[in-house]
Amino acid sequence: MTSPNGLVCFTNCLLPQEDGSLVEQDLWFDERRGTILDAQRTFFFRRERPGRIIDLGGNILRQASFPSKSSRRRKVLAEASSNHRTDLASICSPGFIDIQLNGAYGFDFSVYEDDEKYREGMKLVAERIIETGVTSLLPTLITQDKALYPKLLNLLQPFSTPTSATLLGWHAEGPFLNYAKRGAHSPPFLLTAPEGTKTFEEIYGERNLAENEDWLMSVGGQNAGVRMITAAPEIEGVMQAIGDLTKRGIVFSIGHSVASSDLATCAIRYGAGLITHLFNAMPQLHHRDPSIIGLLGASPHLSSPLSPLPPCPPRGWAFRPSPDGPTPVQTDTAASEAFDYTATPPLSPTYTASPTSTTQSLSGAVTPAKHDRKGSRSELHLDKGQIADMAFVRPFYGIIVDGIHSHPNSVRLAYSAHPDGCVLITDAQKILDPNLPDGVHEWRDGKRFVKEGLKLYLEGTNTLAGSVVTLDTCIRNFSRFTGCSLGEAIKCATYNPAKCLGIENRKGTLRAGADADFVVLDRKGNVLSTWVKGKEAWVKGA
Repeated sequence: MTSPNGLVCFTNCLLPQEDGSLVEQDLWFDERRGTILDAQRTFFFRRERPGRIIDLGGNILRQASFPSKSSRRRKVLAEASSNHRTDLASICSPGFIDIQLNGAYGFDFSVYEDDEKYREGMKLVAERIIETGVTSLLPTLITQDKALYPKLLNLLQPFSTPTSATLLGWHAEGPFLNYAKRGAHSPPFLLTAPEGTKTFEEIYGERNLAENEDWLMSVGGQNAGVRMITAAPEIEGVMQAIGDLTKRGIVFSIGHSVASSDLATCAIRYGAGLITHLFNAMPQLHHRDPSIIGLLGASPHLSSPLSPLPPCPPRGWAFRPSPDGPTPVQTDTAASEAFDYTATPPLSPTYTASPTSTTQSLSGAVTPAKHDRKGSRSELHLDKGQIADMAFVRPFYGIIVDGIHSHPNSVRLAYSAHPDGCVLITDAQKILDPNLPDGVHEWRDGKRFVKEGLKLYLEGTNTLAGSVVTLDTCIRNFSRFTGCSLGEAIKCATYNPAKCLGIENRKGTLRAGADADFVVLDRKGNVLSTWVKGKEAWVKGA
């Protein structure tokens, strides 16, 4: 059923707000343009009314369609108003956003056979993932042979169809990771970046790292691109590249790293804005050096005005911890393609960081870039290697809330420390499929998964290898683990990831002008239907 004038109204519903609250309010949108409307402006200035009303009361999508001036429309509106019951109203949420999805329904974004099969697999994931409420995602490529990246660059382009989730570009998780925290990533493919940004361009392709002022506008166009990079800042050449990459609109995420607190802080000041799967593949919390996790508890007054950045090493050097803080050490660049950091503590740090190490002078090897993510975080203004008068901005952090990757108490601890930075992710693998039984399943490079409920690990090891959890399940778990409201949990899968990506004006919100991507949920957070650009794309039980 379509609206005669294209205008649609959801009534008897609760709308999640950007602050995590749930508000009783109707929602108007234009199904032709696929955008959310300002109801007041549409009614009073454009003199238009919805030609279609969808009553979400009682978890039943009752629909009525009629001419804009029909008396029947007034009757339906009056009936909906008189029958309004808050306890029965469904939740109409912005579409969920998953910024770390490795694959699903039998397809792995990191496995290439031929162009046709790859395109079919992408389409399959985009069409089926909406069953879980996800309407936007970043397909994630894990560490692999560098020769494979060029084959995928022209295939993994942003695209969207009326019945599928929007692929926003891609998330490159690797190959610039620390060997000691590699997890399920293949050691022979791990790399360093001796040429800084140039090495990143050689691996991912210069065109795919190009600056794009409004990269969301490229959806459906020719400009594919890397929108997020997970890397370890202590790896040779990585720190030098952070400023330039973030200047291009790429989100730099700290992950698979043994960075100390000082080094992690340095990476944030250069422009890193996210932590990849918090608690996993990183040192655990230590009271003398809380490492990457400690960033969640950082004070906004961590740095005094005009305090200089720690030194960033030139080509051929990398960071390693020492009693005096992160210390540049010369590396063997000839062996850079398999740089082994096993000398770095793989678990909790055993050294004490110097409280003055963050006041060392900038070496001048790198000129950090100005960083502006359209309001998603503060600009970084650097003058001759010094921080201008600004507050330290804590990063966002991705977290897998399947009850396996992190204990519920750890999840609550993180959220209590930094609620506005929480981004729910799945890190799901290709065997994410409700119809797939437990057991051993083939993966890649001769490796096999073992699936036990929601637990997924490499055969013959205890190494977790992603998950098989859905994002709607993460939302329900998160509310239960932390004690937050369902609206606050929804925010962590909608507004927060959108803000992290700098697209909160278009995605993850119900503000006027945003894309009409919705998920209708019952009061327990179960997905009832999913809408993409104003069109109903999936209905439970249909």
